[in-house]
Amino acid sequence: MHKFLIKAILIIFLTTSSAIAEILNEVEINGNQRISEGTIIIFGGIKKGVDYDNNKLNNILKNLYDTNFFNDIQLKLSDGKLSINLSENPIIEDIEITGIKKKEFTEKILEEITLKNRKSFTENQLLKDINLIKNILKTSGYYFAKVESSLVENNELNSIRLKINIDLGEKAKIKKISFIGDKKIKDKKLLEVIASEEHKFWKFISNKVYLNQSTIELDKRLLENYYRNLGYYKVKVLNSFSEFSNRGYFKLIFNIDSGNQYFFNNFNLNLPDDYNKSDFNKIEKIFNELKNENYSLDNLNLILKEIDKIASERLYEFIDAKVDEEIMEDNKINFTFNIIDSDKFYVEKINILGNFQTIEEVIRNKLIVDEGDPLNNLLHTKSIDNIKSLRIFKTVKSEIKEGSNSNLKIIDIIVEEQPTGEISLLAGVGTTGTTVGGGITEKNFLGKGINLETNLEISEESIKGKFIYSKPNFAYTDNTLFTSIKATTSDFLTDYGYKIKETGFSLGTSYEQYENLFFSPEISMSIEDLKTNSTASSQLKKQEGTYEDFYFNYGLSYDLRDSTYRPTSGNQTTFYQELPVISGNNELSNTLIYTQYKSLNPSADMIGKASLYLKAVNSLNDSDVRISKRNQVPYNRLRGFEKGKIGPVDNTDYIGGNYVTAINLSTNLPGILNTVENIDFLYFIDIANVWGVDYNSAIEDSSKIRTSTGIGLDWLTPIGPLSFSLTQPLTKTSTDKTETFRFNLGTTF
Repeated sequence: MHKFLIKAILIIFLTTSSAIAEILNEVEINGNQRISEGTIIIFGGIKKGVDYDNNKLNNILKNLYDTNFFNDIQLKLSDGKLSINLSENPIIEDIEITGIKKKEFTEKILEEITLKNRKSFTENQLLKDINLIKNILKTSGYYFAKVESSLVENNELNSIRLKINIDLGEKAKIKKISFIGDKKIKDKKLLEVIASEEHKFWKFISNKVYLNQSTIELDKRLLENYYRNLGYYKVKVLNSFSEFSNRGYFKLIFNIDSGNQYFFNNFNLNLPDDYNKSDFNKIEKIFNELKNENYSLDNLNLILKEIDKIASERLYEFIDAKVDEEIMEDNKINFTFNIIDSDKFYVEKINILGNFQTIEEVIRNKLIVDEGDPLNNLLHTKSIDNIKSLRIFKTVKSEIKEGSNSNLKIIDIIVEEQPTGEISLLAGVGTTGTTVGGGITEKNFLGKGINLETNLEISEESIKGKFIYSKPNFAYTDNTLFTSIKATTSDFLTDYGYKIKETGFSLGTSYEQYENLFFSPEISMSIEDLKTNSTASSQLKKQEGTYEDFYFNYGLSYDLRDSTYRPTSGNQTTFYQELPVISGNNELSNTLIYTQYKSLNPSADMIGKASLYLKAVNSLNDSDVRISKRNQVPYNRLRGFEKGKIGPVDNTDYIGGNYVTAINLSTNLPGILNTVENIDFLYFIDIANVWGVDYNSAIEDSSKIRTSTGIGLDWLTPIGPLSFSLTQPLTKTSTDKTETFRFNLGTTF
């Protein structure tokens, strides 16, 4: 403190004392050790041959103190000689942060504070940095953190070692969240909108129950966006919080001024003269649908997104949309969308970086934008998404930089490779025993994006093996070639009186026929041998024999998902048909799958998924459908039940059905265990049934719908991916076999 008093007195003295200006001819500097005389003269703004009065001397003093190099400076000008006597601040040898184990805190603190290694130390900077550290900790909920410092001085070297000890204390918990003001919406609904949550004993693993200023700022934006989507155009949200107990609990209060509700009125679309207005008819249709609807940011973004889509489809490469708003009487708003020509940018070069194992061609084959093309942000984003869909990179990023001239851009695509080989183990525990299995997968064989997969599944009744090969951009055609070999032995002689051996081979391709419409033709061949004994049903005995099948199969998939990599919205429709060319029974199989994705809470990255699965198989020559061709509910479509152990039963034989349907509803639960990296929780409801037979007998063919619910977990552990599901059947029949638990564990290489 005495140093600051000396500094203040000296400044006052220099400012107020009366002295005659004199020319500076000589400078003498004493006391400097690390700082050179030249540096002092430059930073002080000292110039020889110039008249100096008290005001100019005061400026020198201020300039030198502002460097933070010195803790004491004395100036004296006499007979044209300026004497500068100073004392340097100590230099920082090392900064050590103790008391916290979280590396991200330590790194952030060292990055944010002003004190640095090999820089000068001042007590004033230290006080400011301690307050800065407290504010950093508050943003993570540590409102009661204590920050203390200690110094170890080395007088010989005029240096110090700085130690900052942090006691985080308890996190500040949110006891109650309230909404006041002109809020118009019930608190219960507003609590669903924000990310922060009230502390409850069952939420001990959630970070959202702790007071966090960053989260609060997010909450304000979420509330304002929510209100604006309901038409409250001028909404304002303020927040305040106050401590109301000595146990670290806070009350968080949001003060909302919703204002009046506004409505869409008239829409206008202004186009350049050389644009075809009919190309934008869809925009006009949206305008008509929105008129008199409440104001909504989402709908405005929908219009802008549709404009971008039309521009891409109709090759209007260089356009921009400006929106003008005009508030009218009766709380109505007119909107004018001005479509204007934007700056013309072309792709000069695309650099692929970070691919040490993967061949560059694999990445470039996924690009929609090529060198020399107009720079289209929509297509560029889709290209990055296509690369992510390969699922062979940990991260995929892009940077757009200036090219060789103002109209050219360079795109850097930076990928981070990850292990693409995986060894997996699985187990399922059910009422009739245990199923175990394993497999080896390589998603990027030889760095060419080739997928190789082999797996084996063993239960008390069957052994199943399969090998899959998939090659993208086969023969430079942009088509994917895939082939598979499978072998299955199912021995039910003891329990049900039959045994099936089957080997098969398939070869197919997949490509985009039209925009978003994918076509997948395939041929498959198989040999099946069915044997029975005296305990088998009469109908199964009729089917005994060897069958050679040759099928032509094809699939059509219409994909409107916003992303093939972890989609958040949109839908996908797939139709798959198996046509018999040579077959003992000539069974025709049809499959329809529809999946819808929807963002339930964008702030929390909560995605809902609904899926419909329909499959039917029928004989074309009025014979019974073979037991191997009958439908079973896929395991992932009806969790909680053993695969193949529901549906029609002939005596004790689970014979499957001609028809199967399943509805699956699920959502991820991002708020659970969000302190653990690389973990996702899932809640699901499964609804399904399999029914229908070709013959009349003592068949148990219950029409009862099976349902189940449960939770799942996907966790990328240090040893590999782990997933499990815990399921509770809700409705079932007496003949059904249930399964409560299944897990998969893999390791990567």
